[in-house]
Amino acid sequence: MIKRRLGKSNLEIGPLVFGGNIFGWTADEPTSFKLLDAFVASGLNMIDTADVYSKWVPGNQGGESETIIGNWLAKRGGRDKVLIATKLGVEMGPGEQGLSRAYIFREVERSLARLKTDYIDLYQAHKDDTETPMEETFAAFADLIKAGKVRVIGASNFKAPRLAEALKVSAANGLPRYESLQPWYNLYDRADFEGDLADLCKRENLGVIPYFALASGFLTGKYRSEKDLEGKARGYRAKNMLNERGFRILKALDTVSAEIGATPAQISLSWLMAHGVTAPIASATNIDQFNELLGATELRLKPEAVRLLDEASVS
Repeated sequence: MIKRRLGKSNLEIGPLVFGGNIFGWTADEPTSFKLLDAFVASGLNMIDTADVYSKWVPGNQGGESETIIGNWLAKRGGRDKVLIATKLGVEMGPGEQGLSRAYIFREVERSLARLKTDYIDLYQAHKDDTETPMEETFAAFADLIKAGKVRVIGASNFKAPRLAEALKVSAANGLPRYESLQPWYNLYDRADFEGDLADLCKRENLGVIPYFALASGFLTGKYRSEKDLEGKARGYRAKNMLNERGFRILKALDTVSAEIGATPAQISLSWLMAHGVTAPIASATNIDQFNELLGATELRLKPEAVRLLDEASVS
């Protein structure tokens, strides 16, 4: 499987990143282990998670996803076969959030312990922290890299002006820079990334690993009426997409699907790949779903199919 370099770093990642937000939420530990086994067997190599996954589930406290990944690594071995990407910064508890030096140092140890590993391949700022000087944040990350606890750093949910400022601060102080951006970007949600942010990533050679690549399942085509949302954990997110534009996108996906024999999910992921992202993040809760996602790595959309989808999804 062809790997892609993440920004200017030495990380080489497969064309699809497995989203670990489901571990401890819609996938229990045995199911998660099966999915991770299939993931490694496929030749893909990056798993994305965060300290806060899945704090939103009643009874959870955060860290459940990292814990499951750590248990899997401890049982299966093969740490060198996977790249672990995790994030910090979102509130874990009172006073436990942000990108201050003290908090970064506390939280990285917690993530390492849960992941049962000595190092994190890609450590990402889950969101911007306007209260902490960027110099402090990058100096802390630099110390973690020097100590061998982190290999590469990245950002998530940053706006273009703040990301540009972060890159300038890193360069001016001789500190490690964010090598990647994890934006909310898919065929339905285009406006926040396309434009200034996408241009900045291209100009600065930043890796792009978008989350919600399938728009919380909407782009799989399984949600076409409010009845389809009933009993679905992520259905509430798709509800607002059941509108004229959403149905227009689904119609275009159906058209391309009929022409090339690929599923809407595979086409949606391939559309992202055609728009210059390094690798989209997507998750699956069973092996059949995973195999479907895997098929997207071999799919190359023709220009006319990309154009049809572009036109159907324009805001």
